[in-house]
Amino acid sequence: MLSGQRESAGDAARAEAERVAAGLAHSATDFQDRTGPAVLLVEDDRADALLVEELVADGAPGLRMTWVRTMAEAGEHLERHRPDCVLLDLHLPDASGMEAVARIRGFTDRVAIVVLTGLDEEQTGLAAVAAGAQDYLVKGRVEPELFGRAVRYAIQRKQTEAAAVALRASQMQAQENSRLERGLLPTPLLRGERVADIYTRYRPGRAYALLGGDFYDVVQDADGTVHALIGDVAGHGPDEAAIGVALRLAWRTLVLSGISGSRQLELLEEVLLAERAGNHTFATLTTLVLDPRKRVARVIRAGHPGMLARTDSGTDWVEVAGGPALGLLPGRAVWPSHQYPMSEDTGLVLFTDGLYEGHIGPGNQRLGEDGLYELVASVPRIDPNVFIDALIAKVEAMADEHGGLADDVAVMYLRWARPEAGA
Repeated sequence: MLSGQRESAGDAARAEAERVAAGLAHSATDFQDRTGPAVLLVEDDRADALLVEELVADGAPGLRMTWVRTMAEAGEHLERHRPDCVLLDLHLPDASGMEAVARIRGFTDRVAIVVLTGLDEEQTGLAAVAAGAQDYLVKGRVEPELFGRAVRYAIQRKQTEAAAVALRASQMQAQENSRLERGLLPTPLLRGERVADIYTRYRPGRAYALLGGDFYDVVQDADGTVHALIGDVAGHGPDEAAIGVALRLAWRTLVLSGISGSRQLELLEEVLLAERAGNHTFATLTTLVLDPRKRVARVIRAGHPGMLARTDSGTDWVEVAGGPALGLLPGRAVWPSHQYPMSEDTGLVLFTDGLYEGHIGPGNQRLGEDGLYELVASVPRIDPNVFIDALIAKVEAMADEHGGLADDVAVMYLRWARPEAGA
């Protein structure tokens, strides 16, 4: 039996961005309704500034306006405050024309810009909009009602633009995450008659739907020997995920080439050293080779967490002696191999450290390996699929009040094949 379930980091990232994007305009509008929009007027002519103040009084009485005379003063103000809109004169002592628009956007690209033009400068106003402003107003032609509406519409357009950019970025990230996930979390390659039941789960880090370097794979030889791998590249992001993909692909290639044992890890470390961008990137992993004739599992551990062994009589924490993570001691590491007996009722549960590294209390209080082992005892002895889901759900519930799981979680459960999916 092969059972796998993934919650895509791409889908999670897209959902989170859509939620934020949908809430941007709503929350900002609520804020404006309570306090009125904050506007920075950048205008060196006092008469024009007084004209704008009259427009505010007549057409936008809730608007809160700050007046500065130069671009330098505007920059100083924007360093300390973020208004909802900048009303920008295009003829300042220290900036003019499109340069003024560019400099405001250089200070911050998160506020709406409405430029103020002269009677004969309508084309300049259009050019300013093309350069990134949200609207333009012609001095001397603006009615109070039109002025207030223009400012509020400009703010809304900027918020909509920001939401659209965030959504597009999330979609691109989701697409990239999906491509990387296909490399990190493949469909096991099983040849010959099914020997083992395999159950897998993956959850992306909850904080920002981060895609990390967690990976796993399973290959069954034609003679029934089952090879399994689970690993974790330190860090989050596309670089770490790409290294995880490279290691997973290299491992499958080595297995298909008949290379196993410590030699396999030596070659995987060479791949890591060639692919990593800095000297601080490392990867932990555990490999298993299940021999159906001897009913044993050969275990090699490289800096990776231990595993759980479930039998009809209970659950044990198994942590055989191992070597360092790949990349920590290049060319000098030794990874011993251990044989672990697997009776007919034995199920081995392998996982990455995201399963127990979540915060469950104030400060740096985390679940930890001991806490995870205690938590396993509270999960009923049930079908592997239900067991994995229940365990992850309990871990997530404990971390929810403290920011959720910040790291990816990969879980793989292997046992000898059974005709029916019983416990």
